[in-house]
Amino acid sequence: MKIIKSWEDGFDEALNRIVNRGRIGRADVEASVRNIINQVREKGDEAVIKFTKKFDNYHLSPENIKVSGEEIENAYASIDKKILEHLRFTAERIKKFHEHQVEKSWSYKEEGILLGQVIRPLAIAGVYAPGGKASYPSSVLMNVIPAKVAGVKKVVMCTPASAGRLNPYVLIAADIVGVDEIFCIGGAQAIAAMAYGTETIPKVDKIVGPGNVYVAEAKRMVFGDVDIDMVAGPSEILIIADKSARADFIAADLLSQAEHDELSYPLLITDSLDLATDVVKELDIQKKSLSRSEIIDNCLKNNCICFIVRNIEDGITLSNKIAPEHLELMIEDSDEMIDKVKNAGAIFLGKFTPEAVGDYAAGPNHVLPTGGTARFFSPLGVYDFVKRSSLISFNEKSLKDI
Repeated sequence: MKIIKSWEDGFDEALNRIVNRGRIGRADVEASVRNIINQVREKGDEAVIKFTKKFDNYHLSPENIKVSGEEIENAYASIDKKILEHLRFTAERIKKFHEHQVEKSWSYKEEGILLGQVIRPLAIAGVYAPGGKASYPSSVLMNVIPAKVAGVKKVVMCTPASAGRLNPYVLIAADIVGVDEIFCIGGAQAIAAMAYGTETIPKVDKIVGPGNVYVAEAKRMVFGDVDIDMVAGPSEILIIADKSARADFIAADLLSQAEHDELSYPLLITDSLDLATDVVKELDIQKKSLSRSEIIDNCLKNNCICFIVRNIEDGITLSNKIAPEHLELMIEDSDEMIDKVKNAGAIFLGKFTPEAVGDYAAGPNHVLPTGGTARFFSPLGVYDFVKRSSLISFNEKSLKDI
């Protein structure tokens, strides 16, 4: 972890790099994804099957693109029942939180005039669930439950097979929350299939869910023909800590992001140089017990930065410029700082609220804006799966009078 003092040379350059993260495009990715999308639009299932064989080394036919009920039953038989119980528990917490987001239609009357807003759910939503090591049943819960709470009539999901096998926990998470159809495809071809429809896969109104750079680019390209949640980048955490914070807690939460991806951004802002030094020591100790050592080391070397500020208020100002996905306030009286935080996907208050509890079990959505887009984007929610229509009615007299 690099330690940079805000009043010394190099600070502005380091800050600008963080503020402008996620703005570098890749021409090779764009060209590849555009080709995939065009072929899926033209050839439907045929192209989906071809690209699945090419990228996932998995042979599909039109008959087995859709996951069968038998496959889901087999998934239930293969899993740890304690994890099944926890998935159901977590699903209920997520549902309870999102039920507070439900909006209702409204109207008001003037003399001879009725004005209002009608809120209706989308007809069909598509969810992307990554496969392989990036398979997270929690992401299925977080993406599907808001749609179901909103009243979306049909939810379909695409998830790729890894080594010819679908992740049973992903299948069960989808079944628990009522996904209507599951398709065994991944990558940019899955996004294109949901955006434009094929002989087997229905065209949807909105696509949500995480994925690699190809999935993210495909979502960006189909936006406008279909709605999307956001174009997400690497995960990020920013911890603002004062001398009351525990260095071991800070290190653990920074590592929870570093092990995600070597492109992740684990960041710390503090007014205590002693704390920063202790965190560096804790990072060295704790990372030895983690399995993804190469990813962690690359992330800590390239993207893990601690900014030393003169006071916590300066730290909050710095955070608002960065607009992090996850913001932890490990400071005394953290709740008193909420109003000063202007840009953050999720705010975690106090030293006993780790980012992991928000990612998995608290209830709020873990689909959050990255790359500084928390300046204008919000977490995924029920409001993302509804549309609003203005309602206008005049009688003859009111029309003449206006």
